[in-house]
Amino acid sequence: MPESGHTWRKAFKGETIEAAHVRLWTAGRVAHPDAPTVANELYIAILGSGAPVIEMELSTAGARIRITATGQDPLLLHHSHGPGWRIVAGLSAQSGTTTDGRGVWALMEAGR
Repeated sequence: MPESGHTWRKAFKGETIEAAHVRLWTAGRVAHPDAPTVANELYIAILGSGAPVIEMELSTAGARIRITATGQDPLLLHHSHGPGWRIVAGLSAQSGTTTDGRGVWALMEAGR
C-alpha cells in the first residue's frame, strides 16, 4: 500500500520578521512538535545568505516530514552548516543541502 502525503509550498520575504511566520505556517500544517524549530533554522540559514525570497516546502509521506528552505543563489558553507545546523541535526533524522546547492533540508519522523 503506497504512503499518502501532502506538499505545501510558500515563498517568504527574506526578512527577519518572517521567521515567526515560517514557524506558524509550519505548525499549522504538521503536528511534529519540533518541526517549527527546524523550519525556523532552515529559513534562517537561507536568510543569512542574503536571499530576497525564501521558498519553504513541507512534504509528508506516512510518518515522515521533509522540510526544505531554498534561496536563489548557491549557499556558502557557513550558511548551509552554520550555528543552527547543530539544532537541525539534533532534531531531525537526516539533513543536508539540496542538489543544486541553493537550499537546505531536514527529514523528520513521527515519534522521534
